[in-house]
Amino acid sequence: MTCGLVDNAPFAPKPADRPGLRWIPGGTFRMGSDKHYPEEAPVHRVTVDGFWMDESPVTNRQFRQFVQATGYRTLAEIPPDPKDYPGALPHMLFAGSLVFVPPHGPVDLRLWRQWWTFLKGADWRRPYGPGSSLKGLDDHPVVHVAFQDAEAYANWAGRALPTEAEWEFAARGGLDGAEFAWGDAFAPGGRPMANTWQGEFPYLNAAAGSFRRTTPVGAFPPNGYGLVDMIGNVWEWTDSPWTDDHTPATCCAPARVDSERGVTKGCSHLCAPSYCRRYRPAARQGQALASTTAHLGFRCVRPAESA
Repeated sequence: MTCGLVDNAPFAPKPADRPGLRWIPGGTFRMGSDKHYPEEAPVHRVTVDGFWMDESPVTNRQFRQFVQATGYRTLAEIPPDPKDYPGALPHMLFAGSLVFVPPHGPVDLRLWRQWWTFLKGADWRRPYGPGSSLKGLDDHPVVHVAFQDAEAYANWAGRALPTEAEWEFAARGGLDGAEFAWGDAFAPGGRPMANTWQGEFPYLNAAAGSFRRTTPVGAFPPNGYGLVDMIGNVWEWTDSPWTDDHTPATCCAPARVDSERGVTKGCSHLCAPSYCRRYRPAARQGQALASTTAHLGFRCVRPAESA
């Protein structure tokens, strides 16, 4: 397939650069894919206005500044209210989050609970559970953040979460219809372009050393808009509610919107060809808004006039 450049909106001078932000010029592009998972279809043309986007996912360093300034507590740090879980035993109600724990060998890939564990005490400060810390992880993406946590940070920073269309447009980096954020080859010349799973999922990751989990933002090349980690490293929240596909609403059939789930984009370091081929701009996944996991983060956007 030959990919073309995005059909840009009428030419306007690029605004002056802003620290930590990249200007996304806006335009019309082909959103979605008809060749992979059904929720990505159908391909349809979408137009977005120009906007600013965080160059990278929000890091632990940045999120710490927000918490220190506001005293904010994330959802994963707050024990569940017993009123919301009538009949639950007290010892079952504890603060925590989902942590990836690789099994010792091959498992049934339909049974995700064989590698995900809801771990007491896991949160953004302790991403791998009790005994872990953020030492050496200041420049890694913050994880274990629910939708409300990401939204709270964005509001504090005077920004917002991107819509699904804004996120996908930005991830394509100006390449309309390309399979990946950098072109049509997953690893051009054998060079990995994103932090994704290497080896046999979920028990054997052949990536070297520290690349087996999250990596510092910018460890892999930026896309055409200068954005790093749009693919791989961590999934990212968007501001869009989940729909089962891209079929538009009609007068007789409203869009199938799930207000309890949000669209996440970009895949993570746990995406592998044998299990999750979502390391593409068109890929999408629905997450419960209260989900907190070791591979889910976010980045923010700002409208042109407010940056």
